[in-house]
Amino acid sequence: MNHQASIVTEAHPAPAIAQNTTNSSSKNIHLPAPQWFKYVFALVVLASLTYIGVQLTFDLSQVPPLSAFSFIMLGMALVIALGFEFVNGFHDTANAVATVIYTNAMPAPVAVMWSGFFNFLGVLTASGAVAYGIIALLPVELILHVDSGAGFAMVFALLLAAILWNLGTWFFGIPASSSHTMIGSIIGVGIMNQLLHSATDGVSGVDMGQVLKVAKALFFSPLIGFGLAAAAFLLLKLVMKKRQKELFAAPEGNKPPSFLVRTLLICTCTGVSFAHGSNDGQKGMGLIMLILIGIVPLAYSLNKTMDPAQVQSFAALSEKTAHILAVDHQPAMPELQARDVLTKFIQTHKYNQQVMPAVASLSNHLGDAVASYGSMAKVPEKATVNLRNDMYLSNASLKELDKGNHLTQLSPAQKATVDDYRQNLDKATQYIPTWVKVAVALALGLGTMVGWKRIVVTVGERIGKTHLTYGQGMSAELVAMGTIIAADKFGLPVSTTHVLNSAVAGTMTANKSGLQWATVKSILMAWVLTLPCAMVLSASLYWLFLQFV
Repeated sequence: MNHQASIVTEAHPAPAIAQNTTNSSSKNIHLPAPQWFKYVFALVVLASLTYIGVQLTFDLSQVPPLSAFSFIMLGMALVIALGFEFVNGFHDTANAVATVIYTNAMPAPVAVMWSGFFNFLGVLTASGAVAYGIIALLPVELILHVDSGAGFAMVFALLLAAILWNLGTWFFGIPASSSHTMIGSIIGVGIMNQLLHSATDGVSGVDMGQVLKVAKALFFSPLIGFGLAAAAFLLLKLVMKKRQKELFAAPEGNKPPSFLVRTLLICTCTGVSFAHGSNDGQKGMGLIMLILIGIVPLAYSLNKTMDPAQVQSFAALSEKTAHILAVDHQPAMPELQARDVLTKFIQTHKYNQQVMPAVASLSNHLGDAVASYGSMAKVPEKATVNLRNDMYLSNASLKELDKGNHLTQLSPAQKATVDDYRQNLDKATQYIPTWVKVAVALALGLGTMVGWKRIVVTVGERIGKTHLTYGQGMSAELVAMGTIIAADKFGLPVSTTHVLNSAVAGTMTANKSGLQWATVKSILMAWVLTLPCAMVLSASLYWLFLQFV
């Protein structure tokens, strides 16, 4: 079978990215899924949907009944958010299985099932740091008023923009980054929000500090993937060339590698799949939580699973922090004024003498409020949104003060108290119900099963001029796994697509196999165009949706 026939597996075949390659299409990729899998997969889907339905019904039963409009909005928003993760599944997850498929380490259907399962586990064990790191990129007034028409327009715009761009690049078989797409969509909404309202309302755009932090991770991670994968392959070649020659040979037909090599390849694929679920799955989680907070604030604005001891600790830390930050000989600042001061501080990042008293005032208010309720579950409906917003303002302000070196006058003990207070604020607001994780994991898994082939063909056949060797596949997967896990630890979103593709290119370069520059140029073009195109799409959709709210 020639190269150009390799991708004729869809109703509308993607145009060939590269010509005259010496690669031959893998027969492994065309193996049908075993019959039993359909039943097992259907059972998993049914069980997951049942669990999600039961948990969501229980949560909604604890709050006043939703209006028909709110219920419809909730359903639409969840479908679109999960649609993004579905597209992410068949767009990004496919990268994790390309190496094991093209080295015959696993039959293609089994590899896809395997990857889908460990993506599922990765999502379930995710910390939530990346999810709320994504949210922190959004304009502060839209976060505080996510229940408004503008808030809903924001969520719908950035999700639909991300879906449209991902579908377009997938259609042409180009491994573009879902992380880049989401970040671009967020920036586009922020810029349009600022253009529309800054003249009259003094609203913010996006947190450029956070954007630059994320952008650095997205920019440098592919370069790290390329360099480390090349180095890892050369080291492997130096150590194992004489002992294990099989590692540096291309597969023969559909013959699988030896047990040891096969095990190593499967382990690295497993690690990438798990890491992808843990990192990429969180992008959808954060937006789903914004949706839930906006539509059902009483159920999801605050972490009602905090036990009484944690609540008491929070109240005590709030009062201690207020005492530490209070300015001597000045009357306590009214709560309304404190909120205005801190909102402007977060929007403009400009410190003034009112900021510290405002944080102290809000911290003291939070301590008194939480102590009076005794439990997050007992917070009344009317107070829930304000309490969460006050917590967000307090946490974001302390973060900004720390970043601007405005807390250097504190002693180590005082700084530790403030840090503990911030951690408690995170516990109270930055939580993700298990059913949300299951829903995202299910969407990712379904996406992986549906549309994996186009991207797998590109990674396996169209980056290098020669067939992927076992050692190249192993080195690329190992580096990709390590890079994504490291990024997850720091709460940074990175692109599985760009890291793994650059790692494969790195091993091809180290092996002097040569690169198919037509493909490389297409991937680089997608890398360059994703941010601006997603920005334009989301900004346009945000403006359009605002006309109807």
